[in-house]
Amino acid sequence: MTRPLVVKVTCGDEDAERCNQGFTVAATAVAAGAEVSLWLTGEAAWFGVPGRAEEFELELATPLDQLVAAVLASGTITVCSQCAARRGIVAGDLRDGVTIAGAAVFAEQVLGEGVQALV
Repeated sequence: MTRPLVVKVTCGDEDAERCNQGFTVAATAVAAGAEVSLWLTGEAAWFGVPGRAEEFELELATPLDQLVAAVLASGTITVCSQCAARRGIVAGDLRDGVTIAGAAVFAEQVLGEGVQALV
């Protein structure tokens, strides 16, 4: 039995390897049958907007848009509300299946029974 996993990605293009690693871990956990919640904060918030993941490039890495699709297939993706507001991102800007929520929802998720949280 797998336990729930919450992954927070805090960077974007400026730290491509670290960014891609978070998405890869989340997508792999979904494939393994885990309940996955992926949070996009800081510059990663842009990947909640259509077209942004498609523009991301990292040599020898699975394309980010494929990882996003894998997570959304049976997990959730949430953009931090403050991070979205700082970037002028509103709910209507997001790709289908991506939501905006704040620290209270994040805290509730990571404090859940048996949850593993990774940043």
